[in-house]
Amino acid sequence: MTYTGDVRPGGEPDVRELSCLSITKVAVDPEMSNNCYLLRCLETGEQVLVDAAAEAETLLPLVGDAGLAAVVTTHQHWDHHRALAAVVGATGAAVLVGTPDADAVTEQTGVEVTRRVEHGDTVQVGRCSLTVLALAGHTPGSVALRYDDPDGHPHLFTGDSLFPGGVGSTFGDDAAFRQLVDEVETKVFATLPDETWFYPGHGGDSTLGVERPQLPQWRERGW
Repeated sequence: MTYTGDVRPGGEPDVRELSCLSITKVAVDPEMSNNCYLLRCLETGEQVLVDAAAEAETLLPLVGDAGLAAVVTTHQHWDHHRALAAVVGATGAAVLVGTPDADAVTEQTGVEVTRRVEHGDTVQVGRCSLTVLALAGHTPGSVALRYDDPDGHPHLFTGDSLFPGGVGSTFGDDAAFRQLVDEVETKVFATLPDETWFYPGHGGDSTLGVERPQLPQWRERGW
């Protein structure tokens, strides 16, 4: 089956296999409809989860017996880490969070952050390496993860910083909006090609090529 990224809470996950990395996308919580992404190195079997958003009973069976090396929490908002304590408790996974959001994640979940990540850091999934992009604005410590497929185009896990149709909410804070759209433009659109496929924290996926022409409109409307 062809990967579409169209998933719904309570439904089946969607799986995309690249040459070296498998991506399993699943939606959790009917109210918030968060996306969680299980990344698996096809050579070593090592796994990393992007956002233990909710429903450990959904996420842990996907992890299975292979274990979980780490959970990357894309930002501090409550709906992206409600299952963090349960998943880490069951797997012993390391916890990675953008430095400015790390204390808040610990305060909200009771889970100690193993590694605070900064822009340009790398996150290993077995033989696969992902690069951290710090995209402040939605929260101070929001991060995205970039994977450069050696046999294809880049893949970007954006949390709530970038969606089809716009950047993430800055809750009426004009300065935060300007910061976020600047960061997305300079660190994402200015450095990655149109073929880059991105995977947001809620809803469907898109490519940078589809979204790029809308950047001036996003700036003008202010959200």
